[in-house]
Amino acid sequence: MKKRYGFMALAMLAGTLSACGGGTGDQGTAAGTSGGTEQGKTEAVELRIMWWGDQKRADRTNEALRKFEEKHPNVKVIGEFAPSSGYFDKLNTQLASGTAPDVFFLGGNVVDYANKGVLLELEPYVGKELNLSDMDKGMIDYGTIKGKLQHISAGANARGIVVNTELFKKAGMEVPKDGWTWDDYARISKELAEKLGKGYYGTYDFTVDGMDIFLKQRGKQLYDMENNALGFEAKDIEEWFQYWERMHKEGGVVTPEQQVSNPPADTSKSLIVTGRAAMGLISSNQLVAHQNLTKDALTLVQLPRGPKGTAVIFESSQGLSGYAKTKHPKEVAQLMNFFINDPDAAKILGNDRGVPVTAAMRDLLKKEANPVEQIIYDYTSRVSEAGKKEPVKVSYNLPGFTEFSKLAETTVQEIGFGKKDVQKGVEDFYNGTVKIFNNNK
Repeated sequence: MKKRYGFMALAMLAGTLSACGGGTGDQGTAAGTSGGTEQGKTEAVELRIMWWGDQKRADRTNEALRKFEEKHPNVKVIGEFAPSSGYFDKLNTQLASGTAPDVFFLGGNVVDYANKGVLLELEPYVGKELNLSDMDKGMIDYGTIKGKLQHISAGANARGIVVNTELFKKAGMEVPKDGWTWDDYARISKELAEKLGKGYYGTYDFTVDGMDIFLKQRGKQLYDMENNALGFEAKDIEEWFQYWERMHKEGGVVTPEQQVSNPPADTSKSLIVTGRAAMGLISSNQLVAHQNLTKDALTLVQLPRGPKGTAVIFESSQGLSGYAKTKHPKEVAQLMNFFINDPDAAKILGNDRGVPVTAAMRDLLKKEANPVEQIIYDYTSRVSEAGKKEPVKVSYNLPGFTEFSKLAETTVQEIGFGKKDVQKGVEDFYNGTVKIFNNNK
């Protein structure tokens, strides 16, 4: 889940804030003013918000913040951002020193922060400063941790298989359709590599990013939050590692060397955009970045099905949480409300952090969507419908997720480069995961 989703998410952000003021109010905002002051006597408020991402995301977010200030002139919003690689180190340092922003973005690791008691409880502001009436229920459930609303999703995604349709044409093969199986995936990957020739691959290896999906397709999960326990055993994932090992031996997968030198997470180096790999696993909001770097037409297909369906649902990509020690909780709630309900915010932010989490804002953007964005809206709609028929539990990153991800990537490389066989690799990986979990739960 990226970002991950790749892991996944995984893995992606947004933010804003407010008090009361003149101008056009945030659509969907409940009656009442921020800060409890009377008109004409509004107190000047300064808020800080922090997110991760590149300069393009920063430009969009800052533009949205300026629009928020126009509508709430007594509120000044100071934006901060950092690359994803250093963002959480920076946030953790600020939390430790008591200097954290009033609002900050979190991803699938939101549980880690909820467990630390550093997140603002938002329930008192729902129906007042914060309107969730048009928000997908799954998104609300995602932000409700141990019975407390502590997180507001700012974008939603659905992971899927990105397909370079040009490579399928060159191979004389049809683009796969929703409903295929993992056996189909292995067969098609091998056939693509054989027909396209040396230097071409059917798929990237997504052993790590797809692990939670594989487990959920079999009624398991990485993290059983209800019981604060791991949701799988070593035997549950050995089959997944064996699957990719067989595919590597058959020649349908990007080699370990190429996976390292052209990592799928680095869009600029992706073999999918350079026309050397036909398929891979991405979050739906990443399609635009991929398509912008290639003339080959790309599309999205649902993941292959397992015993319990695809196990891929419309899910939160990233979202906003408030700092428990903020001096301006109402303004924090209003800023969150602006992000999810205001049409101007939706138009400025677009799909950078995923499609909007409220139906009205999705409908608004879909009307003006370009062809690539239409693919995203169509795909996420298909996933949303499938999720209603074959629901799966809301899942979160397990405690110590950053360490877990590094361990998983290392394990894949150790197996890929022949340093360990699958059985030994999985055994060490599971034992390492147990240790990481126990140290962080």
